[in-house]
Amino acid sequence: MQQIINFILRYRNTVLYLSLAFLGIFMTIRSHSYHQSKFFNSSKWVTGNFYNTSNTISSYFSLREENKELSEENKRLRQLLFNNNEDTINRLDTTQLDFQVLQGRAIKNSYALTRNYITIDLGKNHGVEQDMGVITSKGILGIVENTSRNYSTVQSILNSRSNINAKIKNTNYFGSLVWDGDRYDVIQLVDIPRLVPLVVGDTIVTGGMSSIFPENIPIGTIKKYELNTSKSFYDIDVALFNDMANIYTVYVIKNNNRQEILQLETKTEDVE
Repeated sequence: MQQIINFILRYRNTVLYLSLAFLGIFMTIRSHSYHQSKFFNSSKWVTGNFYNTSNTISSYFSLREENKELSEENKRLRQLLFNNNEDTINRLDTTQLDFQVLQGRAIKNSYALTRNYITIDLGKNHGVEQDMGVITSKGILGIVENTSRNYSTVQSILNSRSNINAKIKNTNYFGSLVWDGDRYDVIQLVDIPRLVPLVVGDTIVTGGMSSIFPENIPIGTIKKYELNTSKSFYDIDVALFNDMANIYTVYVIKNNNRQEILQLETKTEDVE
């Protein structure tokens, strides 16, 4: 209390001036209709701007929830796309789907090494297993290599050991997608025969000839190509749709028929 009294005594002139000023303003507004209208219009302007700013701040902090909802909807739409059957999606038993989609995020990403990997926040507890395909909203990202309870490492397509089946869109000409270790935004498509008509800008998609990725997932476009005369195949540079230096939301693809396919193929190989 004594400190308050000392403060008032120290700044008594300022306090007196402000008090008289507020009193004068109050008396002026109260006794003149013009000043009253100006005051109330100004107060409405201040209040309106306050609520507008408050709404903007609230909207900003709700973006995370909205993004989560959009990602969930994106996941559902991708399941529809991969399974081509909306009735199946609406069933409670999702094990009846050919493909399931799990949504997560990248927590670590390398793209400047010879063998690049991405760590995601999905693991065995979420149903992730080795050799599952991983994509983003723009295209393929890689294949799950190792898993722990809550995390997984993904062998990026920017990895010298990566080899993924791919094709030229709207054709049945297949090849292998590899990486020469040069640029992080360009990979190579090999084993496309010379008889195939190619055009710069043609879209490259997954071929669906493996049990990892569904068919027709976007990869990129033909940037340039040249004929390897010694092998009669094209060497094709593919400009990626994904920005491999900027990865966040990811989708892991689970093929529910994979084990059945692998068992059949193993049985067939053993017979041969």
